[in-house]
Amino acid sequence: MTDVEKWGNSHRPGFLDIFRIVLGVFITYKGLYFITHMQMLETTTSGVNVYFAGAALAHYVVFAHILGGPLIAFGLFTRIASLIQLPILVGAVFLVNYPKGFYSIAQHMELWLSLIVLVGLIVFMIFGAGRYSIDAKRRKEMGISNF
Repeated sequence: MTDVEKWGNSHRPGFLDIFRIVLGVFITYKGLYFITHMQMLETTTSGVNVYFAGAALAHYVVFAHILGGPLIAFGLFTRIASLIQLPILVGAVFLVNYPKGFYSIAQHMELWLSLIVLVGLIVFMIFGAGRYSIDAKRRKEMGISNF
């Protein structure tokens, strides 16, 4: 894992910092959206046939998005925050949006957005937060700089 982290930190394009901030803000927005539309989210997650699992899953999604979004945007514990988001996005892509199809008029953008966010999370798990992040500042203060 340390080798992957070192490689990712040294081979990271600069534009990913802007994408990281936009991704974090978008994930936070979706968390706030899900809070205001909790009934819709619980209906979506109600396919899980375990008692209260749908409601628990809906609350996990909201909590993870509201906590993880700002962490990703500011570049604090980016790899961990991205890892926490991965199960949600895998579920969003393959269980919620994919069955509706790529060319569904109503859900067309949702599948593409979910795919972009999923790929972005995977990229940030590999490449880390980048030069303009709190993680980089912490590494620099500890004397561990790969930039």
